[in-house]
Amino acid sequence: MIGSITSAKVLIITQNWGIEETELTRPLRDLRKAGARVTLAAAEQAPVETLQHDRYEGERLDPDTTYDQVHAEDYDLLVVPGGTTNVDRLRVAEAPIALAQAFAKAGKPIAAICHGAWLLVNADLLGGKTLTSTRYIKRDVENAGGVQVNEPVHIDDAQGWRLITSRKPDDLDAFVGAIKDTLG
Repeated sequence: MIGSITSAKVLIITQNWGIEETELTRPLRDLRKAGARVTLAAAEQAPVETLQHDRYEGERLDPDTTYDQVHAEDYDLLVVPGGTTNVDRLRVAEAPIALAQAFAKAGKPIAAICHGAWLLVNADLLGGKTLTSTRYIKRDVENAGGVQVNEPVHIDDAQGWRLITSRKPDDLDAFVGAIKDTLG
């Protein structure tokens, strides 16, 4: 636990297009409402365009900054929302990979939902970890040394850092609840 959700600083990273709407908006708004200081960092300082079910236009949000301008040491927890296109681009971008690695190295929690764990595959952070994610990336998780389970939310504290994972938008209550519990 961080100590108090009202003193927690949370970083959410995304691309500017292709984010699963509720996987971004629920953690963003629920954590802010609970008192956490949440920063949305995108690839560019331009509107973040979400999608519903990876195909229908969703809400547009303005990011607070870009992910190449933030540093892991300034935050307590990293959140990686899903969306197939969002994470497919995040996982090959240098800055998001470096951020995820810095959070893990510092022993700070990372929360990833649905395809969000794809970033952790490319960041080489899943060896020895057990997690849940969308079934579509199960083989990638296993090839990266992780163990895939089918649960609404899974928390793993192996390797000196906490990983909070969830499968899909239907699991958002459990996912956000686990983040709030971790923050205190």
